[in-house]
Amino acid sequence: MAKFDGVIEAVRYKGNRIDLVRAYERRGATFSDHVLLDRAALLSRLKQGKRFVIGQRRPLLASTFDVGKPVVLAGPGGDQVVTTTDQYQQERLEGVPVF
Repeated sequence: MAKFDGVIEAVRYKGNRIDLVRAYERRGATFSDHVLLDRAALLSRLKQGKRFVIGQRRPLLASTFDVGKPVVLAGPGGDQVVTTTDQYQQERLEGVPVF
């Protein structure tokens, strides 16, 4: 898979919107410890062109991840949704556990 800027490993929803994600962010050649990003922070990063994928950190292997689908920002400008699917009616990160 191509280079990515962050890996989302867990999500919290509030209604049909993402409320919070637990992610790892690229810091040069390595990744951060997990960080919590609210919806506004995640949207900001995606609008800046940062690429996020869903995945899990491999135990005891530092910045090595099992990654899945890319996270995309889709839909009309004023009502964009964060998703990994082709369905743009609601925000869903398919296969990401809820915390």
